[in-house]
Amino acid sequence: MEAHPQRKNRGAAKENTLFEWYDSMVFALAAIVLIFVFVVRIITVSGYSMEPTLLWGDRVAVQSMLYTPKRGDVVVMDGYINYGDPLVKRIIAVGGDTVDIDFSTGTVMLNGERLDEPYLTSLTKLSYDVVFPVVVPEGTVFVMGDNRPNSLDSRSSEVGFIDERDIMGKVLLRIFPFKRFGVIQ
Repeated sequence: MEAHPQRKNRGAAKENTLFEWYDSMVFALAAIVLIFVFVVRIITVSGYSMEPTLLWGDRVAVQSMLYTPKRGDVVVMDGYINYGDPLVKRIIAVGGDTVDIDFSTGTVMLNGERLDEPYLTSLTKLSYDVVFPVVVPEGTVFVMGDNRPNSLDSRSSEVGFIDERDIMGKVLLRIFPFKRFGVIQ
């Protein structure tokens, strides 16, 4: 005796719907993986150098594709500099710019004009071994942390100018902790 034709069709339709759902999930997962590998990365901040903008343990989304370095951007650099961990700093100057710092007044000058830095809570009074003024070589950037008294950055020859090819991308937003979720300026 044959099965009822309607029951047979219901079983095939159920199987087909299940396959379509599975197919959609695989496609969505593949798209998410590609986005996180090539477009956006998640990085955990380690250190105090970007306070108050970013705190130790913050997780940030980083645009890693099609990024061109710009002054003022908070970026993540490959950890090729003795640390092993990616460095998170703010771009102060790009290739061809002149940076001068008056450590007695804490003033940072960019191309002869005082830099407006509303993200700072303390002035730039800590100097390292770099002698100012400096001209940033083409293809590199000059970076500093927002927590100037606690940031090892381009003011030190240990960090120096950062090759643009070593920039992993621009920090777009803080995704964790959720209570501080938001765009990074």
